[in-house]
Amino acid sequence: MDLHGKNKYQARITLDSTLKKARGDVYRIQVIHGFHSGTELRDMVREEYYSHPKVLRIERGGSEGETILVLRERY
Repeated sequence: MDLHGKNKYQARITLDSTLKKARGDVYRIQVIHGFHSGTELRDMVREEYYSHPKVLRIERGGSEGETILVLRERY
């Protein structure tokens, strides 16, 4: 999911909608928020979704511009 160009409100709506629609076969969501223009979206994703009921844990992505929301373990 790419959040570039969104403000915090728009990003939150997008994330909430995606998490609500996530079915049992989805085990992780890659969130691309960027970081060159600031860390507001990154911080919001990592702080607010850390305790979301559907999120098992949060992992850092391959760069500072992405965060992985792990919904369940992959077997």
